[in-house]
Amino acid sequence: MADQRDRHGDAFGVGFLGFERPMYLISDPVAIKALYTERSHGLPPGRELLLEPVLGAHSLLLLEGGDHLAHRRLMLPPFHGERMRSYESVVEEIVSAEIDSWPLRQEFPLHPHMQAVTLEVILRVVFGVDKGPRLVELREILRNVLQETSSPRAQLVALATRRFSNRGPWDRFDGQLRAADALLYAEIAAHRSHPDLEEREDILSMLMSARFEDGSALTDTDLRDQLMTLLLAGHETTATGLAWTFDLLLRHPQALERLRESLAAGEEDYLRATISESLRLRPVVPLAGRRLGVDLEVDGWSLPAGSDVSPAIWLTHTREDVYDEPFSFRPERFLDSPPDTYSWIPYGGGVRRCLGASFAEFEMRIVLREVVSRCRLRKADPAPEKISRRNVTLSPKAGTPVVLTERRAAAEREPAVA
Repeated sequence: MADQRDRHGDAFGVGFLGFERPMYLISDPVAIKALYTERSHGLPPGRELLLEPVLGAHSLLLLEGGDHLAHRRLMLPPFHGERMRSYESVVEEIVSAEIDSWPLRQEFPLHPHMQAVTLEVILRVVFGVDKGPRLVELREILRNVLQETSSPRAQLVALATRRFSNRGPWDRFDGQLRAADALLYAEIAAHRSHPDLEEREDILSMLMSARFEDGSALTDTDLRDQLMTLLLAGHETTATGLAWTFDLLLRHPQALERLRESLAAGEEDYLRATISESLRLRPVVPLAGRRLGVDLEVDGWSLPAGSDVSPAIWLTHTREDVYDEPFSFRPERFLDSPPDTYSWIPYGGGVRRCLGASFAEFEMRIVLREVVSRCRLRKADPAPEKISRRNVTLSPKAGTPVVLTERRAAAEREPAVA
């Protein structure tokens, strides 16, 4: 993408095998603002093919127009403000238990452990599953579903076998999906039977209690589709963001030490800046496109309605006219002068900006705070991680291999001596 921008400028088209038309990529914040603030633009093609069989037709990621806005308004409150503070102790407990399981002075990949944390957070905070046999069963079957959806190539093969036969990869995956659905519907039914549903703080309970403007509620099918959406959209992305952040921090010891000192002093500004800088240099999702509902005209060029357009997020995040030393890891840049809204877009933008963006950063702050305060880690390989694609995300290819050299008890929050 960088080569194409150097050759053709800020806007260029890329052809994809099997698509009728090119996807136009843009990186100018002015053009991105124009794209994201026009509500008539819809979703680009292809999402239904890969996502609907897993997420369901009512998924927030697939709805458009008025249905999308109505569902977004109903689902947004649990993911913002004071609501999230009630989840902090649960997330801390999950992270602490995960840290205690890590081997000392042995190499291990950090990414799978971040996936374990984010899955547990979704099961307990979002799904509201209490500890016990149902949590164990859900954890196992959903981990299998997530593994099956991690490879776009495997998904396409499974979908092809689904079209021509009921045997093969799709049959296996469909069986896992049916088993997951059975457990999710059982959990929804159990929630509905709780006499204290209105007082419960898990997100599923709040979604059950929420009402659309006409007074109607989410159906069981609707709830199932949103739970699966929150699982697939919130599990891999947050875990990957954390794995990249540790890769960057462990290769920049001065930034890591400044973070450790700020946390010991009870400050979190540098923690927030670290997350922002990591998501700038290593955006987890590379594209967040639209199909134009009206012509897009910016800075002397135009694209007609019907065109597929997406910000190239990494290109936007590494513009020299926006970021000084754009390829350097410098969290302090977000303390000095935070960028314009459309110059930093790891969660997309406009009415389709990631619903769980605030929750994801909340979760990342807790994980980083606990790990940095309790652990001394070093990279097993000092070289930067290479990139591998997992579904729609760009993940560290080797899983961020690290070695834990020292671990403090959970009650000891002071930084360890180097």
